[in-house]
Amino acid sequence: MRIVSTNFIPDWSRPGLTTTAIGVVDLQGAGGNWATVGRRSRGGRRVRRQREKRKGKSVGLRIGTLNVGTMTGKGRELADMMERRKVDILCVQETRWKGSKARSIGAGFKLFYYGVDSKRNGVGVVLKEEFVRNVLEVKRVSDRVMSLKLEIEGVMLNVVSGYAPQVGCELEEKERFWSELDEVMESIPTGERVVIGADFNGHVGKGNTGDEKVMGKFGVKERNLEGQMVVDFAKRMDMAVVNTYFQKREEHRVTYKSGGRRTQVDYILCRRGNLKEISDCKVVVGESVARQHRMVVCRMTLMVCKTKRSKIEIEKKTKWWKLKKEECCEEFRQKLRQALGGQVVLPDDWETTAEVIRETGRKVLGVSSGRRKEDKETWWWNEEVQDSIQRKRLAKKKWDMDRTEENRQEYKELQRRVKREVSKAKQKAYDELYTRLDTREGEKDLYRLARQRDRDGKDVQQVRVIKDRDGRVLTSEESVQRRWKEYFEELMNEENERENRVEGVNSVEQKVDKIRKDEVRKALKRMKSGKAVGPDDIPVEVWKCLGEAAVVFLARGIF
Repeated sequence: MRIVSTNFIPDWSRPGLTTTAIGVVDLQGAGGNWATVGRRSRGGRRVRRQREKRKGKSVGLRIGTLNVGTMTGKGRELADMMERRKVDILCVQETRWKGSKARSIGAGFKLFYYGVDSKRNGVGVVLKEEFVRNVLEVKRVSDRVMSLKLEIEGVMLNVVSGYAPQVGCELEEKERFWSELDEVMESIPTGERVVIGADFNGHVGKGNTGDEKVMGKFGVKERNLEGQMVVDFAKRMDMAVVNTYFQKREEHRVTYKSGGRRTQVDYILCRRGNLKEISDCKVVVGESVARQHRMVVCRMTLMVCKTKRSKIEIEKKTKWWKLKKEECCEEFRQKLRQALGGQVVLPDDWETTAEVIRETGRKVLGVSSGRRKEDKETWWWNEEVQDSIQRKRLAKKKWDMDRTEENRQEYKELQRRVKREVSKAKQKAYDELYTRLDTREGEKDLYRLARQRDRDGKDVQQVRVIKDRDGRVLTSEESVQRRWKEYFEELMNEENERENRVEGVNSVEQKVDKIRKDEVRKALKRMKSGKAVGPDDIPVEVWKCLGEAAVVFLARGIF
């Protein structure tokens, strides 16, 4: 298909833009021709939107891959880059973090990673906050291969992060990597989407003669042995090398720059049948998170079913902890007395009394917003650090455009300065935290940090789907409820061996004394404040605040 396209340079921070170049464009995909936005782009987009509206709902994703070199000291900077570039999912390689964990890196982004050595290898996947709850499964195969399974509006999406051995590594190590990647692909059902973001350390090269089914013509330089392994893998698994299907300037195809070397070693792959869902793919320039590698980002549109999901309501809690202050207690008692018509004794009706207490508490003490506290992992991310990183990014862009020794030295100096600024900011923030933790008020901060660490370290936040008898994943609420019903019907109706009960047991009948006031006073005195409330949403702080009136009310036992 030959089209004369307009000169249009996109802003990758804005979704929905497509890059075209001046001149004649010859683009051909795996299963047909690729449509390029030309002079009549507005009408074409309008028609496409109308067609998609008739077919069903669509979800746009921006998926990328980047060899970060190391994650040490780069977590918050990486999150900032993803936020600015509007990247939803990012595969990262060479993290050099030891462990099999998940952790928050700031700005709502969460990193799932795996590594066995803090000096080499390591892979991971970074997710935007809205997709963290969609994680169904995490498979950590090795420090070179891992995968995540996400459920997005009923569509199963598998994200695989890979880091192939370098050219100089042993052949046995390379074969082990490709064997692990084959096993991951074979374990994924054919009906599910798969996106692979990897540093394959190989050149697939320009042109696609003989390999038209798995790659386009827009590679870089000549193919080498490692690049042939990538092409062979794509043929085995019926995958497509997404980078090579979109005509870009060489600057937006080169993924690795070091000295005088300019190559393409980082790739995004997807199933050939889903290639039509990829609308664009390019290399993002001007970022300084990684020294040598550049981030590759593709835009993917998933056609999903129109299913209604129950909205997760944010729980807003009454600020009962304010009752520790005497002035708040006094105000609460006065307002409660006014709400009860000036009575000092609480009414006998439990439902009425409980509702009046709850309503008075909300008015006097207020309610929480329901949002989480500040992310303690990145609270050192101040304006000075952000300004230093911005200057470093501009210096990196300047050096890429004009590779003089002066620009290189300026970039190196700013790199060192950023490290110092980050170290100082972290040290200051944690010194303040440790000073606060030494106080009684800081104990709650300690427990909150522990809960946050525990929550961030979990791969699956919430079990939202289950499998049926045949192992297929059920996503809709109706099918999940039906499966649970079947399970419990089988569980509860199964006949088991029964033991004979002892006959002739005599029951003991005696009078039970009423609860005395002194027993209630002792019980309230022993109960600790700050504990979770029960179904009535009334904590022990309320009864302690009300004093003798609460003792009389509770001793009556009318509830």
